[in-house]
Amino acid sequence: MVATVQSIDRAFGLLEELARQPAGISDLARKVGLPTSTVARLLATLEGCHAVERNPDGTGYRIGPSIVTMATSVDPTQSLLAVAKPYMLDVLDVVAEAVGLAVPAGYDVHYIGQVDCANPVQVRDWTGTSLPMHVVPSGLVVLAHWPEAAVDRFLDRPLDRYAPSSIVDPDQIRERLEEIRSDGFVWVLGEFSEGINSVAAPLFNGTGAVVGALHSHGPSYRFPQEAMGDIIASRVSAAALAVSEALGYLA
Repeated sequence: MVATVQSIDRAFGLLEELARQPAGISDLARKVGLPTSTVARLLATLEGCHAVERNPDGTGYRIGPSIVTMATSVDPTQSLLAVAKPYMLDVLDVVAEAVGLAVPAGYDVHYIGQVDCANPVQVRDWTGTSLPMHVVPSGLVVLAHWPEAAVDRFLDRPLDRYAPSSIVDPDQIRERLEEIRSDGFVWVLGEFSEGINSVAAPLFNGTGAVVGALHSHGPSYRFPQEAMGDIIASRVSAAALAVSEALGYLA
């Protein structure tokens, strides 16, 4: 077992508490279970490197500019992908088709990562592509959890038809969004591109906001196999929930 450096471990504990809420030395000492003298020394060191700073009113400490700068330099999509990757691989083992991750980007969803199946015949990797929300399951599950006014604005625009089976009627889409909120997932069968079927479930963060979607897609002649649709949807939904919980979501 690798030994931890006690001072770093303690300093990180203080930063975690201050990330939740600014606090004074006594409050922090109580929360982390350390003597006030130890907390004061650690805060002085952290303040020296701008990891914490004093509140303007002098009542305590808060997260400092160096931590904020480091946090904003991290690509949030890559952080989400890192959290989701193990669960995506689990789904891949079960469904044996490509599994991907998408995040909202305006009125589109942007595909940020994919793990591929071993089958030599498979759907292309959509990573780096943005597609309209109404024709792909990742977009529909995100749209289903938007405020009603935002959904209205989306549906008030002309909606492009990408395939003969694309659903572009606003009333039909609203009915579908209701079903998604009830079921927790949605299948899209050849609606973006003929010959491609896909299923997706939403991802939520610690505040309960929808931040993306987990999906699986494959050629329609084999995906989903007969009687496997509900099983696949259940597995994708379970993985999406596990990712959401890893992000701090409480179901």
